Amino acid sequence: MTDNKELLIKWAKAAGIRALKTAAQAAVALLPTTAVALGEINWGIVLSTAVVAAITSMLTSVGGIPEVADGESPLIG
Repeated sequence: MTDNKELLIKWAKAAGIRALKTAAQAAVALLPTTAVALGEINWGIVLSTAVVAAITSMLTSVGGIPEVADGESPLIG
């Protein structure tokens, strides 16, 4: 396995974990907000917000992620 491939695997794992954590945080933060504002939990809004947060996290990680190789991204350069 080449060094770049190993770096890409480490990056994907770290970025995926970060994206899942971000999605969970967004969903948990939105639960009481939708419950108070709408009188019930709108799961569609919660899920779509979590998905957008995860996608944004992955795109942000393309620029680099501190958990992997001094923050460098294998996708750039």
